[in-house]
Amino acid sequence: MRVIAGSAKGHILKSVPGSGTRPITDRVKEALFDILGPSIAGTRVLDLFAGTGSVGIEALSRGAAHATFVEREWRAIRTIEENLDITGLAERARVVQEDVFRFLAPQAGQPFDIVYIAPPQYRSLWARTLQALDGTAHLASGGLAIAQLFPKEYAPLDLTGLKLVDQRRYGSTLLCFYQSTSVEGSGER
Repeated sequence: MRVIAGSAKGHILKSVPGSGTRPITDRVKEALFDILGPSIAGTRVLDLFAGTGSVGIEALSRGAAHATFVEREWRAIRTIEENLDITGLAERARVVQEDVFRFLAPQAGQPFDIVYIAPPQYRSLWARTLQALDGTAHLASGGLAIAQLFPKEYAPLDLTGLKLVDQRRYGSTLLCFYQSTSVEGSGER
């Protein structure tokens, strides 16, 4: 697992000890960032169920202004911090040891432009996370929430402030792109 492009290109990232995490493959990560393209520059990124921090670190390397990593497992937290140190990107990052759903409970703060969701498989956590994000101020108007899941887990969701705009399958990984449809300040969705 490595940083593919940007200021930290080529840095090898550490894996979380044990089998509790499911890191994104370099192939899927490269495809994801090819889709996002240069629009990643200057964004605020939220990496939920962050694991190794690979997605948020790639975003920072490619010019994201800031990334917040949320993970509850202490070994993963330590790995994210080590990976941020290895890449020299810690200054633009915040690492939070917290349950994702507690973190997503109503809170003040600047909204994120991109929220990446890569929970453990077969627990419907990707759907619960999108439902927790739906209609909240965590995602900026027009922002993207991207869920990484096993294709057989996918089911349509009844969301009011998020709209499925794209899906891409890469072997045993499905990326679902949901765009925030709420217009800030107008009450429209």
